[in-house]
Amino acid sequence: MNSILRSIHRWERKALLSKRQLFVLITLLLTAGLIITQIVPADLRYPCVIIFSAAAYVLTAFGLREDLRGIEWLTLLTLPTLFTAAVLLYYFLLPGRWLTRLPVTALFAVGMYALLLTENIYNVAAERSIALLRAAHSVGFLLTLITYFLLVSTIFAFRMAPGFTALSVFVVTFFLVVQGLWSVVLESGLGKRVVGISISLAVLLAELAWIFGFWPVSQALIVLFLTTVLYCTVGMAQQYLGDKLYKKTVVEFGVVAAIVLVIVLVATRWRGFM
Repeated sequence: MNSILRSIHRWERKALLSKRQLFVLITLLLTAGLIITQIVPADLRYPCVIIFSAAAYVLTAFGLREDLRGIEWLTLLTLPTLFTAAVLLYYFLLPGRWLTRLPVTALFAVGMYALLLTENIYNVAAERSIALLRAAHSVGFLLTLITYFLLVSTIFAFRMAPGFTALSVFVVTFFLVVQGLWSVVLESGLGKRVVGISISLAVLLAELAWIFGFWPVSQALIVLFLTTVLYCTVGMAQQYLGDKLYKKTVVEFGVVAAIVLVIVLVATRWRGFM
């Protein structure tokens, strides 16, 4: 193991890559993987999703290896892995035209690079205070919501039984919420509050997914509502963990959730439901 590490260090000294340059290289490799999934035969696409998602985990770990330790192997590497898987899977739902897919590829590259910078800030901030942490929280939260929207859209697109859909939503929600809440506390472990809130929100979103599995409304609105609920609940949980949760904040998040719920109710095909 020591010989391998020494070889890596010697290679780094020869390559003379800065961390930002390494992040650019990782982004380019994963973007190439995104394009490859569209070239390979259809029966190889899902294995490619697994391969490139695992590659996202490994490459992100390599990019953050200097300070990566303990629970950070889960919290820092979850979002890059799931973000890659989400975009790869959502790619299959898009029209089979490069005019549509190329912009998504470009957005993936921008998002992945921003995500690597964000995780690097979390990695450094876990050891010492850093001025960019607030900006990292905003970017990380936005990419968490995008990842959740894409993954849940894919889950509903499979048209599984409501129970399997709810279970899938539970798993996705739990891992995304855990990393989102940990980024606020940046502790050496998850902590009881982070785990408790994560499980509670995962159960809540899974129950809503199960209920709306029977609801006569378009899948796009269901996914939008679930993403809105995640935005509101995780947003309030982050404020709570940061000791900044006030009545005004709760009202603002509640109004957003209520507006989207009204839209869903108005769009419901009540005649078929009754």
